[in-house]
Amino acid sequence: MKLMDNKVFNKFVLSPFSIAWENVYRIRRSFYEYGLFKKKYFKVPIISVGNVTFGGTGKTPMIIYLTNKMVELGLTPAVLTRGYKGDLEHASGIIYGGQRFRSNPKQFGDEPLLISRKMSKGAVIVGKKRADNLRKFFHEISPDVVFLDDGFQHIQLYRSFNIVLFDAGLPLERYKTAPLGYLREGLTSLKDADAIVLSRADQVSTEQMDELSKLLSKFHRKGIPTAKFGYRPDGLFDSFDKLKIEMSDLKGKEVIALTAIASPDSFYQLLEDHGATIVDRIVYPDHYLFTQMDMNEILHKSTQKNAIIVTSEKDMVKVRRVIQDDRILYVNISVDFISGEEELLAGIKKVINLDSD
Repeated sequence: MKLMDNKVFNKFVLSPFSIAWENVYRIRRSFYEYGLFKKKYFKVPIISVGNVTFGGTGKTPMIIYLTNKMVELGLTPAVLTRGYKGDLEHASGIIYGGQRFRSNPKQFGDEPLLISRKMSKGAVIVGKKRADNLRKFFHEISPDVVFLDDGFQHIQLYRSFNIVLFDAGLPLERYKTAPLGYLREGLTSLKDADAIVLSRADQVSTEQMDELSKLLSKFHRKGIPTAKFGYRPDGLFDSFDKLKIEMSDLKGKEVIALTAIASPDSFYQLLEDHGATIVDRIVYPDHYLFTQMDMNEILHKSTQKNAIIVTSEKDMVKVRRVIQDDRILYVNISVDFISGEEELLAGIKKVINLDSD
């Protein structure tokens, strides 16, 4: 009876909102497509790294991977990001690559700081008005390529290449437009995608991966690059980025898992897959800024349970602004492609006028 009530509620109450939501986004895209709304152009390749679902899909690790690849090619990258929940979200700011301890997550947001820490060259530009902020700082950086973080819906800024990420672990029944499901806009928007990338592809069955690929292929253009990746943990590091524990040495250790990220389950799974025993899971909302009181309570738990505290690299950006303690470590994560890496890079090299050899 309860299941039937849910179906009736979804059909008669949520479905009209879902249809309206999808149509609003579809009409918005058509206005830009047919020139009724004008896009803003720059004389530099702009590559969007975005998604069509709510929640984490791996955009930040992907941007870190791509900016490092551009530096390897001798290019200067810039990243445009909103700086969600940072003080500069509704203003503008810039963080140069390699600035490890000078910037504050309260000002810039956690993800921009993490990205900038991983960049040896270039800069991260923070602020909601991406085009205005790029224009403001353009000559200061002189970037060869610009990455637009969470940019698939930011269609007022012209981009040369659209990368759309999906979390392979998201159940297929959730691929409905909000409020019925987890889609920010309908899958018909994938006609604008230039590459499809599936994250956490190593954590799902072949059957689920095939079903997801089959679903998405109905909407994106044929022949575009499709790639799959998982996450490679490189060890547990302290707040000064020094390796403290190899992943192979995590087996049997008791751990307090501290997270303030969108999808913590995969983080827990990673720790358990490497043999850690999670004795407590401390969960805060995504982008939460830890306080001294928070950390004192967590460290007290660590002492009581004789356990180390392990957090994500993004969360360590905020933790280290409050405290540095040997009992608090973070897992350093790298993107680890399963397939499609060369095809994806070839597509990017083409739009930035580099040979794909």
